[in-house]
Amino acid sequence: MSWSNWILTVFLIIPSSWTRVSRLNTAIETAERSYAEAKYEESVANHLVLVNDFEYKSPELSFDLGLSHQYSEKLEEAQTWYDQVTQSPNKTLVSFAFNQGGVILGNKKEYEAALSKFQSALIKDPTNEQARHNYEMLARWLQRDEERKNQEQNKPEPSEFAKRKKAEADRLVEQFRFKDALTIMQEALTQDETVAAYQDFITTLQEVVEIDEK
Repeated sequence: MSWSNWILTVFLIIPSSWTRVSRLNTAIETAERSYAEAKYEESVANHLVLVNDFEYKSPELSFDLGLSHQYSEKLEEAQTWYDQVTQSPNKTLVSFAFNQGGVILGNKKEYEAALSKFQSALIKDPTNEQARHNYEMLARWLQRDEERKNQEQNKPEPSEFAKRKKAEADRLVEQFRFKDALTIMQEALTQDETVAAYQDFITTLQEVVEIDEK
């Protein structure tokens, strides 16, 4: 091959490579812009162009796809992309992915699974305050829910005396005499333990009275 032919060959090859890089950069900018503008369905489509047309892969891209699907209310697809992110060596990004997965499960009322996701997020990055907040709030709620269930199961059947006192307290509440209603219930409780069947009502009265006295 002559020198001139070699030069021609180089100039024929290089522009093709440049064109692909240029198109890839444009596709990346388009995907980023659609996400930034909260056009999440467009963002999904634009990010998938990177995956399917350019075979472009990265944990960050997978996370963005997870968010875009989640905000488009395509939760199963979102979870799939978050699961891919959890294989990344980037612990901070993995922590974010676990946290978002927990949010999805929590909204589906799969609380134990959600709690596990939040815990995994904290294991990967103990400084992830959003995951810590979600974990603590859900753990506390689950504990209180279990306590409420136990209370319901162990709640005594109110006696006729207890029912009369509850009716008296209800009439006082209708008159906004919350403190008097609370006094009625507290005194009744000392006389009849089945008044404990109305413990939630008593607790609410206590909270209202405390607010009124501030």
